[in-house]
Amino acid sequence: MKTKLLTITLFLIILTGCDKQPDQAITESSNNQTITAQFEQLDEKITKYLDQLDDPNTSQDARIQILCRDYPAEYKTNYMPSLMKLSPGEYTEGKLIKDLDIALDYYKKKDNIQC
Repeated sequence: MKTKLLTITLFLIILTGCDKQPDQAITESSNNQTITAQFEQLDEKITKYLDQLDDPNTSQDARIQILCRDYPAEYKTNYMPSLMKLSPGEYTEGKLIKDLDIALDYYKKKDNIQC
């Protein structure tokens, strides 16, 4: 009798514990999907900036606008935070700022632009 009662109680505890975890998994999954979707949109925007900088038909004024204002602002305020949320252990703010500086320096030298 005690064995049956103990077995049933143990089974109910396990069943209750297993029942609550999927709710958390669904919430985390939907949050992750939202962050991924936002990141993909931001990545497209960053890619468009870089494509414009690589396009020989882009005017010098547009290049200055992109290099000195638009690209760094978008990268620092939106792209970096989304990337760090999406891959928290893989990227740091310092590493991403260094990558931004490398890209900006390359295009500034290539197009002879000073901000």
